Parts: sequence; C-alpha cells; structure tokens
Amino acid sequence: MKATRTIVIAVSAGTLFAAPATAAWADTQTSPQTSPQTSTGAASWGPKYAPGKKAVAQGALHATNLNKSTIPSTATVHVTGRITDRTSGSGCGWAVFRITYRKADGNLPFKHRSFLDCSKGSPRAFAFTDRNVAHVELKVCSEGKAKAPSNVCLYAGTWKSLYSTL
Repeated sequence: MKATRTIVIAVSAGTLFAAPATAAWADTQTSPQTSPQTSTGAASWGPKYAPGKKAVAQGALHATNLNKSTIPSTATVHVTGRITDRTSGSGCGWAVFRITYRKADGNLPFKHRSFLDCSKGSPRAFAFTDRNVAHVELKVCSEGKAKAPSNVCLYAGTWKSLYSTL
C-alpha cells in the first residue's frame, strides 16, 4: 500500500497556514465550537521606566472572555497601575498604552490611552477596560504637561508588549 500525505492550506487575514491533514485534525474541525474561556489570568507588569528613569509605571493586566472563534483571538482586558513622575524640573511622567482591537468588520486598528502624573514622587493610579483586544503595549515617557503625549513620546523608542494574542 502506498501512503500519501495531504497538506491543507488555509488563507486567513492575509496569513498563510499549512498543516498536515490527519484524522485528529479533521475531528477538531468538525466538532462544535467551544464556548469562550472566562479568564486567562492576571499578570503583573513593570516596573517600566522612561529614558533616564525620569518616570516609572507598574501594574497588572487581567484578561477575561477569551474569544478563540476569531483570528486573532480577542479578550476583554482590564489594566490597573500607577505612574510616578521622578523628574526634578517641570517635567511629567506619561504612561501611554497602544491597544490593538478587533472591529466588527475584522480590521485591527489601534488606539492610545495615556495617563499623566506631574506630582514629583506621588504615584497616580489609573485603570481602564477594553473589549475585543488582541494586543496591549506600553511606553513610559517623561516630558512636559500637555493634553496628550507628544509625537516624540508616541513614535520614538520601543513599545513594551504587555499582552498579545497575535
């Protein structure tokens, strides 16, 4: 008897996946969809510092309602933390989050959430919750007081990944 191997190729969201076709793989594809998990657990993050350690942020991230029926998987994410300004002049500490989420049409845009502390050593607490989240990143900056972080804060340096299903 001659054995053959079949390769199944699926294209989803612009990514190419290849996997061998086996009886076990076929069984999982025909079984009913499992319900979303209720919790993926909490994870501490930080301390994360601004350049020169002029600001510091730390906290926790808790992901719930993991939805594995979408590509990429998404969850409801609750982030809590503290930002502390450690400057000696007129600067402030910024904790800036970049949240990549899934829209109903399948697109994956991102949005920013930013928190400011200008209290010179007294930490400022923050918390937020977002749904359909695929990726959460953090950047800590130290710059002047403003309504929003500057483009230098947003686009220079490296984002630190806190949570990802990508």
